[in-house]
Amino acid sequence: MKFGAVANQSGVTWQELVDFWKDLDGGSAFDSLWLMDHFVSGFGQEFGSEGPCMEGWTALAALAQATSRVKLGILVTGNTYRHPAVLAKQATTVDQISGGRLIFGLGAGWHEYEHRAFGINLPPVKERLDRLEEAAHLIKTVWTEDRPSWTGEYYSLDRPPYNPPNVQSAGGGHPPILIGGGGEKRTLRIVAHYADIANVMGTPAEVKHKFEVLDKHCEAVGRDPGTIKRTIQAPLFLNEDPAFRQRVLQGMSAALGSTPEEAADALLIGGPEEISEQVKRYEDAGVEEMYVALWPRFFAEPARRFAEEVMPAFS
Repeated sequence: MKFGAVANQSGVTWQELVDFWKDLDGGSAFDSLWLMDHFVSGFGQEFGSEGPCMEGWTALAALAQATSRVKLGILVTGNTYRHPAVLAKQATTVDQISGGRLIFGLGAGWHEYEHRAFGINLPPVKERLDRLEEAAHLIKTVWTEDRPSWTGEYYSLDRPPYNPPNVQSAGGGHPPILIGGGGEKRTLRIVAHYADIANVMGTPAEVKHKFEVLDKHCEAVGRDPGTIKRTIQAPLFLNEDPAFRQRVLQGMSAALGSTPEEAADALLIGGPEEISEQVKRYEDAGVEEMYVALWPRFFAEPARRFAEEVMPAFS
């Protein structure tokens, strides 16, 4: 199994962020590093949203220049924030800056407070998913065809020249496309059509079920399910303090509407041995790559300990 770290731009200064990315790039075995695509800090509500939070794609371009080894990306880009043709150009620019290390993450968008606060339209769920599917089609088309023409319900292409190409374009390729979300009727079907990487969240049992649903969608569209990498994002709380554990599980269970025991099943929480057992359960569920989320802001010590005390057992 490979591992990435979601060391995002919420609640930190630029210097703290770039120093941390440089540290993990040069001094850890993390395979990838990720930012988020949000404009406010917090947990998706107005409360706690006033902290510093830099724009993701701008920061990612600078971090691509500041690092040299890790793959990097946004987990995941909200399709509602940018026209997909512009987003494709942003992604290609970062792919160029990074020397071909970009993983392109895309999702439908969800943060209601953020959209309302910044005056950005957040369509109903069905339209968001329709737009996500069109955006994935448009971006893959503009990356793989020469001056394509295409018209959808929301977006279109009128033979645009596209230069420079992606660095990852040998043989008609492009940066790996990661689509985030576990909706079983639409999102995983869009993954089966367009993605190279699926990214979901949940307990090991829930994740295993999502991957089984994805297999069925692949069968329906005539795609080999083995061509889609299976990944998850998992919040990391590497800390042996019982009081810390209780606080985390109380907060997470309240946010999720679950019991503390149910919340713990969807987290990486505890000491290295307990967390290793949790990682093994995800591996048994079919996870090929895990992105540990250091949130609501990153903390350096748990990330370093995870790299040193958990990851070697899965190399």
